Amino acid sequence: MTEPAGESNMSDEDVTIGGRPPPEYVSGVVGVVHRVEDIFLAVLLGAMILLAPLQIFLRNFFDEGVTWGDPLLRVLVLWVGLLGAVSASRGDRHIGIDVFSRFVGDRLQLMLRVATSVFTVVVCAMVAWHSGQFVAIEFEFESEAFSGMPAWIMQIVIPFAFSAMGLRYLAYAATDVMRLVRGEGPDA
Repeated sequence: MTEPAGESNMSDEDVTIGGRPPPEYVSGVVGVVHRVEDIFLAVLLGAMILLAPLQIFLRNFFDEGVTWGDPLLRVLVLWVGLLGAVSASRGDRHIGIDVFSRFVGDRLQLMLRVATSVFTVVVCAMVAWHSGQFVAIEFEFESEAFSGMPAWIMQIVIPFAFSAMGLRYLAYAATDVMRLVRGEGPDA
């Protein structure tokens, strides 16, 4: 049975390793990591929601805003977008084009999922590597983003986010390969 595009049989609480539930301590650690991700994302989004109207209010009524407000908002958009993508990868909830799975059998569907997961890992690894090189250069040359803040601190989220997504999709690929080896279907 196939699932609608964009949905997944994985939930935040249903963590599996090779199709089996992990040991309790692993589930606990994964749960804590998920909560920390969610809290951090909520704090960043809250800061954006507070800072943007504050800038508008200050500009409209006092003819000036916080000097570092606009650059910080741009950085917050980057961080919220990338950490949101990391959060979406947690349950394999990224946007997907589900054309073939409706027309192929379970085994081929699982092979397609492995192929797309491996492709995602390769792309994420390439972006993580090159963005890591970029951040290292920014660190080396001591570039400033705004108000004396080092640029590399603002950009470190890029290699982190793509590394995290790549590792998650590597785990999904490994899980699906194990399902193929055991002869299970995609929703096992």
